[in-house]
Amino acid sequence: MKPVDASGGYGIVVGPVTSDEALEETRRAIEASPRNFIAQDLVTLSTSPTKVGDRLRARHVDLRPFAVNDGSKVWVVPGGLTRVALPEGSLVVNSSQGGGSKDTWVLAEAGGLRTLAAAVADEDPDEQRIDALTAEMVDDEHAQQQQQQQQMKGVAPC
Repeated sequence: MKPVDASGGYGIVVGPVTSDEALEETRRAIEASPRNFIAQDLVTLSTSPTKVGDRLRARHVDLRPFAVNDGSKVWVVPGGLTRVALPEGSLVVNSSQGGGSKDTWVLAEAGGLRTLAAAVADEDPDEQRIDALTAEMVDDEHAQQQQQQQQMKGVAPC
């Protein structure tokens, strides 16, 4: 749930990860003034390797593409703004709520786009290191997905 008159990620209530008390407070506020809120389906965001302290950790991200309109056509430029939810488990990527941003790179070759792993391999061809980082990210993401599924069981909509 989001208040319609707020911005910056303020007032967002993510049902499956919100306390019973906060859900009850939100329910009362909606009943008192339903036009002040908008419901949004929970979107499970992708994760990306993010440096937290001295380790890489999976953190939720969203990509805001940049589109250019010259008056007669619109095109999307390579890259964009990747927003990251820095607090562990957070789905709110807004910078005012502890989020941050990451560089977004689109690497092109004559044959098309390259993967980040391929680019990293070019810089540091230690495939075991890349495989270990990839496995850690997959394990972290899988654990987060399982936790979210457990939290969503038995949660009734507001």
